[in-house]
Amino acid sequence: MAVKTLQRKSARERLLAAADQLFYAEGVHVVGVDRIAERAGVTKATLYNTFGSKEDLVRAYLEQHMRRRQERIARILAANESPRKRILGIFAEVEELLAGSAFRGCRFIMATAEGRPGDASEIVAEQYRTWLRTLFTDLAKDAGATDPKQLGRRLLLLYDGAAVAARMDQDRRGAAAATRSAAEALLEAAIPTRRNNWRSR
Repeated sequence: MAVKTLQRKSARERLLAAADQLFYAEGVHVVGVDRIAERAGVTKATLYNTFGSKEDLVRAYLEQHMRRRQERIARILAANESPRKRILGIFAEVEELLAGSAFRGCRFIMATAEGRPGDASEIVAEQYRTWLRTLFTDLAKDAGATDPKQLGRRLLLLYDGAAVAARMDQDRRGAAAATRSAAEALLEAAIPTRRNNWRSR
């Protein structure tokens, strides 16, 4: 069934799926186009005809992941009523990811760590981080934070730290619990008590 499903996908979809598997497991600069084409079941010429270059494939790989993260977070926001619950909902997902074994860290952090200034990985990662920083800042403002910009940056740093822990921390469950408690502590400290009544909702 999996083979038949793969065969029904377009060459672009198969190449992106192969790139996602190999880049995430081994790194964007370690994996060559030959292996990606082989994993996707296409020729190297097809890869270049589809994306033009490996750099453009890396860009498409990261852009696809960004869209998926945006869709996932949009569902989390829709499932929670208050800004505080939405923020904690995002970190609850991070906690779940850390507790599992498939999550090995942030694709953007991993790709930019290998990249050079001006690479596609750096450009797409900055777009992603700008979106995420704006999201946290807007939620912080809606939650009544005295300094939404500062809280937004702190939440982003915590989000980044959780991704690094997924890559490097041996005690992933401990890191997951610490991430949740840190997010709660940040909200407690940044939102005035008189307006911090989201917990009862």
